[in-house]
Amino acid sequence: MATKWGICSTGKISNDFLVALETLPAQDHQVVAVAARDLKQARDFAQIRKIPKAYGSYEELAKDPNIDVIYVGVLHTVHRDVVLMFLQNKKNVLCEKPLAMNSAEVQELTSAARAYNVFFMEALWSRFFPVYEQIRTLLSQNAIGDVKVVRAEFGSNQHHVPRAVQKELGGGALLDIGCYCIQFALMVFNGEKPESVTAKGFLYDTGVDETVTIILQYPGKRQAILTCTIMAAMPNQAAICGSKGMIQVPSCMWCPTSVIVNGKETKFPLPHSTKPMHFTNSTGLSYEAEHVRQCLLKGLKESPIMRLKDSELLSSIMDEVRGQLGVKFPQDRI
Repeated sequence: MATKWGICSTGKISNDFLVALETLPAQDHQVVAVAARDLKQARDFAQIRKIPKAYGSYEELAKDPNIDVIYVGVLHTVHRDVVLMFLQNKKNVLCEKPLAMNSAEVQELTSAARAYNVFFMEALWSRFFPVYEQIRTLLSQNAIGDVKVVRAEFGSNQHHVPRAVQKELGGGALLDIGCYCIQFALMVFNGEKPESVTAKGFLYDTGVDETVTIILQYPGKRQAILTCTIMAAMPNQAAICGSKGMIQVPSCMWCPTSVIVNGKETKFPLPHSTKPMHFTNSTGLSYEAEHVRQCLLKGLKESPIMRLKDSELLSSIMDEVRGQLGVKFPQDRI
């Protein structure tokens, strides 16, 4: 039986998510409804993509009894309000990253998911790529010995994009792309909380962070050095350096198609689609979609790979980083 998806928003990422779903077997994944704040927008989107139902409000999507799980692709400034409504209507939810604007909002959402006993996951699609699966396997096998240093970087010249720099749109390098670097380190260290977080960086003239370097210090002389910027393109690579070798993730570290282990490269081709997409390697969104289906088939309420406590730790670290840099959003209670 197909997993029936509802799509919340008609933006670029929702388009790419639908294209990715189409690379999966139609008998496994079916999009049954889409919602936008404007009914015409929803209808146009549905007509082009052959989606049976279109709603002019997110509330109508929440009330649709024919939906197994809702994909939330709205701007993260409203994740808290929209997702909370879906959870309260006992809908399973896959929500785009960042899960919310700060740790307090994330805690509110994860607590609601547990209280309403529904599946909830942050859509950090990176974790479901075959490369990341391979990395987790290698680490579990102690393939490079004791991990000592983790490096990750993500830089993109996008300060001309309003969403990237405007405070009211939740802008800044950290929430938009830095979260990919932090989650990579957290995955390598298996969700362990760092003993210290040190951040240095620069603010854009709107008050959001434009360039940030973060050092996560762990017991046992282990360290992660992470850099993100919206001011320039970077190599966008990652590396895990151990006492017996090294794992390298070439560009793009957040959606990789190859991994280099002690100098030997293995490639993992992406699912193919000829349809237009807005973001790099977007057909890889299919990996997280299939993971969600498998979780639902097993009756799980959270992913074993992107756990709720992983999202909670990620958001708490980002709060600490923003606090050190002096970045404050309207949603912050601090």
